Amino acid sequence: MWRLKSLRHKASGPANNLEEFKHKRREFEKTLRQARRDRQLISKRLLQDEEEEEEEDSMETGSIPLSPEQVREMIRGVQSGGEEKAARLASLRKALRNPESQLTFIKSENSMHMLIGQLSSHNAQCQLEAARCLHELSHSTHPSVGPACLPAGPYLLTYLSGQSTKLTELSLYTLGNLCPDSAVVREKLLVQGIVPALANCIHNQRYNLAVVEAVGFTLSQLLQAKDATEKIIPAVMASGIVPHVISALTPDAEFGYGPAIECTWCLHYLVSSNLDNSMLIAQGVLSQCSAVLITLGGAVAQGNLEGGLELLIWPLLRCLGNLLVSGGDVMPEDTRLLAALCVFSQAYLHPHPALSRESLWALNNLTAGSSGFCSGLLLLNMAPLLIQFLSFSKGMNSMALRVLGNIAHHGTGYCVGLTRAGLLTALCATLKMSEPEVVTLSLDVLYMLVSSSPQVVEEFTRLNGVPLLEAIQYNSEGEQRVRAAYILDHHFPSFSEVESLSS
Repeated sequence: MWRLKSLRHKASGPANNLEEFKHKRREFEKTLRQARRDRQLISKRLLQDEEEEEEEDSMETGSIPLSPEQVREMIRGVQSGGEEKAARLASLRKALRNPESQLTFIKSENSMHMLIGQLSSHNAQCQLEAARCLHELSHSTHPSVGPACLPAGPYLLTYLSGQSTKLTELSLYTLGNLCPDSAVVREKLLVQGIVPALANCIHNQRYNLAVVEAVGFTLSQLLQAKDATEKIIPAVMASGIVPHVISALTPDAEFGYGPAIECTWCLHYLVSSNLDNSMLIAQGVLSQCSAVLITLGGAVAQGNLEGGLELLIWPLLRCLGNLLVSGGDVMPEDTRLLAALCVFSQAYLHPHPALSRESLWALNNLTAGSSGFCSGLLLLNMAPLLIQFLSFSKGMNSMALRVLGNIAHHGTGYCVGLTRAGLLTALCATLKMSEPEVVTLSLDVLYMLVSSSPQVVEEFTRLNGVPLLEAIQYNSEGEQRVRAAYILDHHFPSFSEVESLSS
């Protein structure tokens, strides 16, 4: 019945009140984006050093900005060669942690030429330290730093197929940091072949989860570009990288959730683009997302709410919900998925309310038009849980009402099951709420219930619900007034004189 899209989500078929719902969905998307930005997937990523001693030293070195003369002296020191070259590059790398020093460096003559020259050095340690210097520069938010690093692009891309996994991982995060800087930077990286390089890298390093996570990060940075639909996504779809991304969705018990989180966000950006998702469905995105959600639902049901798990559930729900509004009805009606979504909505209600709403949104799209899934909710006795959400605000109650409406839409037996679960009593409360959307949805669900059998009409009358409809009819405007009057006219004619709609 109701299947909802949201910002950057594929359009579904006609849905009641969809236009009125868009504003709340935009606010919902804003909350989710903020949660992602604050907790895990930031726009730039700094790969920390392994040596704790160096990290402690760098905190002092990087805190003091270098003068232009000091920068030139460091450049000359590296160019002079000798056994101390790698150590001088390491000192430069620590100095480049200071934003002012970064700008001073890129403005210095021959600075980038010197760094790029070291990338092709026969000294592996010098190569690594030069790459670390570029990585520090790529973390800068200043608009002039990214373009200054572009000449290093071909070398970094070459490292993606190299033998050193440490250098490969470092290059991936550096490229990922450069991608959001500007359209010019992205265009240059695309011309240099970043998409096929990423596809080749994840193919060759598919068993190295640290590299897979880095590939996912870099790819997600590319896919977030405003022009991704026209310039990037077609190349990604043709590169053969998608099957490798899909295979990374299952988290590794020892390594953690990082690779799965990054790769799932990549799929989310692909799914929510304006392209046809039939190819993604054919490659197994829908079935794999469902399988992982079922597994995670079992873990959450057992009380596993460890930090980071919700960061994987979020993009998985996004992919599932979006695919369901773009022809994803080919999936089997597995009640375990229903149970998982209900578990998420309840378990994260207080720690992450936005994630609870996202679970209900996916549940709504799953049940829209599916008698099997709606029957499953009743068989699993999930109706009381959904009814409990009607007392919550900020979109939680309206989303639960849509799911309940999807169930009621299938006829008398379903309406009887909802009535036995206590839905009529809950509707008497939601009809009194000040949120227009909630009242309108409550009237829609109420109409389906009272139309199902005379017993429901009698029960609603016994609950003293008719005065509520009369109050809505005489005190409201627009759809609420029309719907309340229609219900009164057709099901409670002896209790109310229906006001003429022309008055």
